[in-house]
Amino acid sequence: GPQPSISNSEGDLLFLLDSSGSVSYYEFSRVKEFMWDLVRPFTFGPKDVQASIIHISTTPTMEFPFDRYLSSGTLQQAIRDTQQLMGDTNTGKALSYAKEKLFSDEAGARPDVPKVLVWVTDGFSTDDISEPMQLLKDMGVTVFIVSTGRGNYLELSAAASQPPEKHLHFVDVDDLPIITEELRDAIRDVIQANRLHAVDITSSSFRLMWPELLSQETGYYTIEYGPRGDLARKRTKQVSGAHTSLMLSNLAPETTYEVALIPESNVHYFPPQTTRVTTLAEEISPAQVLISESGPRSFHVSWAPTLESVMGYQILYGPLPGNSVKLLEVDGKHNSTVVENLAPNTTYLVTVTAVYKSGKEKSLSAKACTQEEGSKVRHLRFEDMGPNTLKASWDSADGKVLGYRVRCRRQTGPSSVISVSPQIHSVLLTDLASGTTNKVCVKPMYKNQAGKGLCRMVHMQPATEAQGYKHRQRA
Repeated sequence: GPQPSISNSEGDLLFLLDSSGSVSYYEFSRVKEFMWDLVRPFTFGPKDVQASIIHISTTPTMEFPFDRYLSSGTLQQAIRDTQQLMGDTNTGKALSYAKEKLFSDEAGARPDVPKVLVWVTDGFSTDDISEPMQLLKDMGVTVFIVSTGRGNYLELSAAASQPPEKHLHFVDVDDLPIITEELRDAIRDVIQANRLHAVDITSSSFRLMWPELLSQETGYYTIEYGPRGDLARKRTKQVSGAHTSLMLSNLAPETTYEVALIPESNVHYFPPQTTRVTTLAEEISPAQVLISESGPRSFHVSWAPTLESVMGYQILYGPLPGNSVKLLEVDGKHNSTVVENLAPNTTYLVTVTAVYKSGKEKSLSAKACTQEEGSKVRHLRFEDMGPNTLKASWDSADGKVLGYRVRCRRQTGPSSVISVSPQIHSVLLTDLASGTTNKVCVKPMYKNQAGKGLCRMVHMQPATEAQGYKHRQRA
């Protein structure tokens, strides 16, 4: 869905993109999708965020300088147009090159703005990264690392900025969207730290935050704010020098406000800081409809938000294609219901209508798919294939299976997902550390959705004992 715009930020954002031959074309395209989704809400320009890409290959290459693309749309298109270079994975060389470009006028970098490096890697490098990465961090660069492979955790956690739980992510390439919002928020924290900016923006309020410039004894702050282009409605507030935030309320929805923070110091002169904040549209319901817990003959429908102004909800549902529909009515205090007595393996159109106390109505629709009956994998079993390796096998699921997805969540090390064709009913699971308990799940994939998965916990014996495993059914 549409993302609220992120303004009031200033920083140089550099993507270190693994463009070497160790990355498949599919993985490279998924990483590009992740990158352009990550930058989508930011405001770009000489006073806002600037971005660049450096390829990791035999020789590092800059795709474009920081100051070339100054809008979200043009930057997203430039990311889409980026081509893989292949070659060796010389990450150390690319990091040294990045250090040079992050502080170069020629590359469009700016002095005195926060520097952020986002390195997306499959976990493999042919040269040393520790020294050039430490030099970057010593120069004030904040380093985020996203590993889509089986990189060495200790090496990557040492390379990322501290703490690693905030700056290092291990994720399958197909699951990159899961971390997009968390990573974007962490980047925003870095590039907003030294400027007046707004958080907790709603349709009628937002909180201003600014760096600590004064103290209770050295002065106070004057805050001026008003709708853009309407000086007659400008308002003023004053707070003591001990404050670093202020909540502004009773604002108009979907309105852009000009805000100025004026530090009034009796010791030093501090220049005023300004920002521009746009309030959100007035909240309506339903703003989103979610389908979950789909079975052969039922699914769960939920919606948000729930507002006091809504008297009740009407849920219309019917199969596609078709004209027959049924109606469920739900009290306005509830935000979910279960739709039952449905046909298996069928696509339904579900429309949730909010009936307001004023008589107004607001509707939103979503598609829901019921599962095939008996769409579950049966008899998941394991066979020891040597140190740290197991063979997982299963019996085929019912119905027209398009393939199987096998997910292994390791106790230590990254999770992995393997997709196989419908004719294949076994895979090899490697890198299972001795003495660990790992979770293996197999799901059948159908045209409309995944079937029900079957999971087992697999315990690898410690290396001092006979190699092997134990498995127990999940409770």
